Amino acid sequence: MKIKKFIATTALFITAISAIYAQNGTMTPYSAYGYGMLRDHATSAQRSMGGIGYAMNSGRQINVMNPASYAMIDSLTFLFDMGIDVTALWQTEIQDGKSVSDKNFGGGLDYATMQFPLGKYMGASVGVLPYSSTGYAFGSKIDNGVDSRQGNGSLNELYLGVAGRPFKGFSIGFNISYLFGTIINETYAQLSSAQSSLFQTQMVVRDFHLNFGAQYSLSLNKGDRITAGLTYSPAKTLLGTARQVNYDTSMDNEPQFSDEHTLRDNYSIPETWGAGLNYNWQRRLMVEFDYTFQPWTKAKFRGFEGVETRAFSFADRSKYAIGLQYTPDMRGSYLKRVSYRLGGYWCDDYLKLQGNQLHEYSISAGFGFPVPSFKTTVNLGFEWVHRQAKPNPLIKENYLNITLGINFNEMWFWQRKIN
Repeated sequence: MKIKKFIATTALFITAISAIYAQNGTMTPYSAYGYGMLRDHATSAQRSMGGIGYAMNSGRQINVMNPASYAMIDSLTFLFDMGIDVTALWQTEIQDGKSVSDKNFGGGLDYATMQFPLGKYMGASVGVLPYSSTGYAFGSKIDNGVDSRQGNGSLNELYLGVAGRPFKGFSIGFNISYLFGTIINETYAQLSSAQSSLFQTQMVVRDFHLNFGAQYSLSLNKGDRITAGLTYSPAKTLLGTARQVNYDTSMDNEPQFSDEHTLRDNYSIPETWGAGLNYNWQRRLMVEFDYTFQPWTKAKFRGFEGVETRAFSFADRSKYAIGLQYTPDMRGSYLKRVSYRLGGYWCDDYLKLQGNQLHEYSISAGFGFPVPSFKTTVNLGFEWVHRQAKPNPLIKENYLNITLGINFNEMWFWQRKIN
C-alpha cells in the first residue's frame, strides 16, 4: 500500500512539474524588464501571512524559505504540498491627460513540494518553485503603423534540500536548485505599407543555485518558544544562452539570428539575505517578522544590440513582512482546529524604470481547514497587492490573488505492531 502511495505521489509530482513549467499567471508590463517579476518561495499558507517563513519550523508545513526547517519533521511523517492561484488584476495609467483602465484574469499551478525524514534528527525536501515570471501584452501606435508587444516565460527552481539538528534547538540546512526556464519578449510591427516584422529576444537559463539556512529555537516556558532564522544565497553569474531573432512576416523568409551570446559574465543574480524572528505561544498563536535584502545594483544584465535597455536599471531590493496564525485549540471542535491567518508586506522592488523604482505592498488573510479524520490541511488565502513606481507612479496595479493549497500529511513510515 505504501509503495502504491509513493508511486501515485511521484506521478502527481512529475505532472505538477510539467504544469508549472508550461503555465505562467503573470500579467504586468513591468515584467518586460530584467528577469520579470521575482517570486519568493512562499507556500499558499505563508502567502496568507504576508510571505513569512525564515524562522518558521512547525514540522506540519513545508517551508522552503529556510531549508533548516526540514529538520523539524517527525520521523514517521511524509508531507506533500501543492498550490494553485487565481489572480484578478486592475491597471490604471494616465495617457494624454486621461486615466485609462484595464482588467485581466489569470492563474494556474504555483508550486509542488515534498518533505520526508532521513532519521530522527534529519529531514529532506524536494520540489519545484517559480524564481521569476514574465507575462504581458500591449500595443501602441508608431509612424506609419502600429506595433504590439508581448512576453512570456519563467525561471523555475527544481530543488533538493537536506537539514539536520546537531544539538537541541539548533538546525542547519541547504537547498541545491537547478535553475531553468526561457524568457521570450516579442515586438510585432505592422506598417501601413503592409510590411510586417517580428523582433524576438530569447533568454534560456540552465544553471545551479544554492541556498543555506539556520534556525535556533529557545523555549521560554512550557508551550512558549522564540525562534530566530537566517538564510543566505550566494551571488552568481548565470549560465545559458541569449539571442535575438528577426522575422519578416510579410515574406516567406527564413528567420535571421543576431546578437547570439552566452549568459556567463553578461547576466547575473545577486546574493540574497533573509532574517526572521518568530514567537510561538502555547502552540496557538504564532507571530513572525521577516526581512529580505538583495543588492541588485551589483548584478549584470547585458541586453541586446539595438534593443533599448537604458529605460530600466536595477535597484537594491528590500522586503519587510509580518504575519500571524491563530489556532484556538488543536484538539477541540472543528472550528477551534481551524487556523486563522493574517499578514502583510512592503517591498522596494529591484526594477527602476526611467529613474522610478517599483514599490509594492500587500495585505493578506487566510484559513487552514483540517480535513476530518486526517492530518491533511486545505489552505485558502486571499491577498491584495498594490504596485506602482515612485516618484512617477507610471502604471498603477492592484491585484487580488486567491490561493488554494493542499498539504497532505501522512504517517507513511509508521509500522503497525501485530501482537
